[in-house]
Amino acid sequence: MITLTSAELNTWIAALLWPLTRILGLIAVAPVFGNSIVPVQVKIGLGVMLALIVAPTIPTLPAIDPMSLPGLLILVQQLIIGLGMGFAMRIIFSAVEMAGTITGMTMGLSFASFFDPQSQGQSNAISQFLVLLATLAFLAVNGHLLLLSALAHSFSALPISASPLGGQMFRQIANWGGVIFSAGVQLSLPMVAALLITNIALGILTRAAPQLNLFGIGFPITLTVGFVVIGFALPYLATPLERLFQQGIEMTGQMLAAASGTH
Repeated sequence: MITLTSAELNTWIAALLWPLTRILGLIAVAPVFGNSIVPVQVKIGLGVMLALIVAPTIPTLPAIDPMSLPGLLILVQQLIIGLGMGFAMRIIFSAVEMAGTITGMTMGLSFASFFDPQSQGQSNAISQFLVLLATLAFLAVNGHLLLLSALAHSFSALPISASPLGGQMFRQIANWGGVIFSAGVQLSLPMVAALLITNIALGILTRAAPQLNLFGIGFPITLTVGFVVIGFALPYLATPLERLFQQGIEMTGQMLAAASGTH
């Protein structure tokens, strides 16, 4: 007859529950995995499968009852770590979305807004197009596999323990949020520059020939120039997007180092 002590049972529960919490935290907010189109059952199933694969390889867990207060604190800690890693990659897609928003507003397409299931809000057509393009590029460079690899490595870089997280982790997340604005502006700069030149030319033309209807000819011209410049810029977006994805993966490692108190 097989007998199990409560200590052994708690050890088995903790060996699955704590890694699963970190994994589900990343899946909940990470690009592609956290999309609302993906059913919740699929997300939970993927998390359980990854937890079963990762659990035998993680370092020794603290001998703490997972249902006790210290065990629940470790549970919350693992959730924060997973959310932080997923959020670091989600910021990259927010930067791409901002680039599309800036471009669409400059083109005059700010009125063409639709519901975006990725951000759970309204975004214009150019923004959704660039986000879809970034998602395809993310999958093409195996970014999702690199993110899962970084997640598996995080259990050795930042083992599950009762030690509190380093405060520098949250500061790095806040500083990393600035990429939304810097990368968003940089990605939209070619389109914005071309449309600015177009608007200046239309202004000079209106001053030279006041009888022209600026609103009648300006809108189709800016739309045409915007789409043409986007078409020319698309082949060159792969390099900056790939660099941003790599920086996002590196940021997850830096966050883990900051959380463990090492530099």
